Amino acid sequence: MSASLETSRTHVDIGNVLDNGPYTTMQKIVVMLAALSIVMDGFDGQLIGFAIPVIIKEWGITRSAFAPAVAAGLIGMGIGSACAGLFADRFGRRWAVIGSVLVFGAATCAIGLAPDTATIAALRLIAGLGIGGALPSSTTMTAEFTPARHRTLAVTATIVCVPLGGMLAGLFASVVLPVYGWRGLFFIGGSLPLAFGVLLMLTLPESPRFLARRPARWPELAALLARMSRPLAPQVVFSDASEQAHEGKMGFMALFAEGRARDTLAIWCAFFMCLLAVYSAFSWLPTMLAAEGLGVAVAGSGLTAYNLGGVIGALCCAVAIGRFGSRWPLLLCCAGGALSALLLKGVDANQSTSAFIFGLGVHGMFVNAVQSTMYALCAYVYPTSIRATGTASALAFGRLGAILSAFAGAAVITAGGASSYLTMLGSAMVVVLVALTMVKGHIPRLGQPADGAARTAAQA
Repeated sequence: MSASLETSRTHVDIGNVLDNGPYTTMQKIVVMLAALSIVMDGFDGQLIGFAIPVIIKEWGITRSAFAPAVAAGLIGMGIGSACAGLFADRFGRRWAVIGSVLVFGAATCAIGLAPDTATIAALRLIAGLGIGGALPSSTTMTAEFTPARHRTLAVTATIVCVPLGGMLAGLFASVVLPVYGWRGLFFIGGSLPLAFGVLLMLTLPESPRFLARRPARWPELAALLARMSRPLAPQVVFSDASEQAHEGKMGFMALFAEGRARDTLAIWCAFFMCLLAVYSAFSWLPTMLAAEGLGVAVAGSGLTAYNLGGVIGALCCAVAIGRFGSRWPLLLCCAGGALSALLLKGVDANQSTSAFIFGLGVHGMFVNAVQSTMYALCAYVYPTSIRATGTASALAFGRLGAILSAFAGAAVITAGGASSYLTMLGSAMVVVLVALTMVKGHIPRLGQPADGAARTAAQA
């Protein structure tokens, strides 16, 4: 290409076009599709928690015997989280999202045919690959289709669909389990994401920031921007000026470069302990309540309340972060999560069932507020070239805490009942509080300029 021809072409900064342009209906539809992917993720991921008490009773097995099946799903989620981020950064966000949804949908359907816990464990491992992969891929898609002024709320609204999906799973289970049993629960529950995966294949576009880095796909990007009410002249040359300094610095080790090491390690620790608390609830909360003598329906309502509180808390925390920055809202929610768990130790689940269920909702509000908005923190800290990898690595490390919860939850409930279980949840949130205090690159409050290594990421 001659220098004169290159000079005559129009140069477009994709970051400026996206961040300073309108938030169009087409962009909102993409965010909605990403959010629905996470609804399906949370829905299928939490079906096992409602099925465990029924399967234990039907097969006459112990809680500990089911722990490997729970752990297998969480191991799959960790592997899926790590691999999906690398896949999305190299091959695109679109197929990472679609592939994840199809994998966990198919595996969840197959659980309905399982004859024993070993088969359930194997299928949960496969389902976990998709469930783990959907989160970083969908949040990255949301972040890269949303203008900077709306990004924190949009990413959090996407992630809050995990507890929303879990809440819907609870309502779904309360209707399906009594009529079709746990096998029907998985058959029907897995078919929904399969149908949605086909819809995504027909409607979900690729991320514009991903396309901007691949000249061969610039015509596709120009057509996409036209659909987003940003028509451009022919022969456009795209760049991403806000992140040019990070070009060529991709991959896992970039997470520790340019002053990001401290933030990366602190975020990993926060994800580890927060997901330990979250998955202790997702996997074992109904079982804990059943062990306290409550009926299956009432036990399931505890997890539904936990998820409902999580939806409310995450959205409120996202609004607070948009106005006040991420440091104080996150730290206050960590403190609230720890305090609410410890206060619940003084409430008798049998004598004051309604108060106990309400308290679980309050606890879920604080814990899920932290977990959901930490994805927005990742989207802020890491630039486009490593954003999916950064989010996925934090989630993958956090899945280790979730895996630990599979065994810790069963052991703690067996050893000390509700009191020990709640102590574990509260202690986990204290550690999250300490870890997030160590993060330097928190999202700044409204009107405050970004500083340090996170400045470039803030512009992304």
